[in-house]
Amino acid sequence: MPERSKKPEKEGYAWVLDYLPYGALDESKPLYQRKPVVQAVGEKHFVLIELVPKEGVVVEPHQRVYIGDKERELIDHVKRRIKYAELSHGAQSELPYVVEEIVKKHEQRFVDFFNSAYPLTPRMHMLELLPGIGKKLMWAIIEERERGKFKSFDDITSRIPTLHQPEKLIAKRIIEELKDENIKYRVFVR
Repeated sequence: MPERSKKPEKEGYAWVLDYLPYGALDESKPLYQRKPVVQAVGEKHFVLIELVPKEGVVVEPHQRVYIGDKERELIDHVKRRIKYAELSHGAQSELPYVVEEIVKKHEQRFVDFFNSAYPLTPRMHMLELLPGIGKKLMWAIIEERERGKFKSFDDITSRIPTLHQPEKLIAKRIIEELKDENIKYRVFVR
């Protein structure tokens, strides 16, 4: 009997991108029948989701909300996964700022990416997937991490002066992965 694959881990927290008091933009119901929805991005796997808030609850962009299996305070349930194109204009404009906030909040996770990135093919390295990193900068990162692991974003920028704001590079890559459904390599987004 073949072994069943483990279910993918669910998001525990999401960050609000937009609060839509009259529901999703593409809803066909009359305005008075619509319920509010929240467009959000998952904290761990950067999944774009639509949430239904509890009755009378209004959330703000950049607010971190619990969406796990236990007792939720603000969110009633997760309605569905959505694609980047389904985000409201407000959500699309907030997404880069929210993603950068998440990256900064979980700095060690992304510093570990710089410490453990590996070649994908004989000609392509994971580090080269980050916007602005070419072969020369990739080799500078690899040589520097061989001297000792990076401890923070500040440590990376101090040891590699030509690499500015690594948190922004990671955030840009996450946005690219969210926008392009057919992207070949997914490093941060599930």
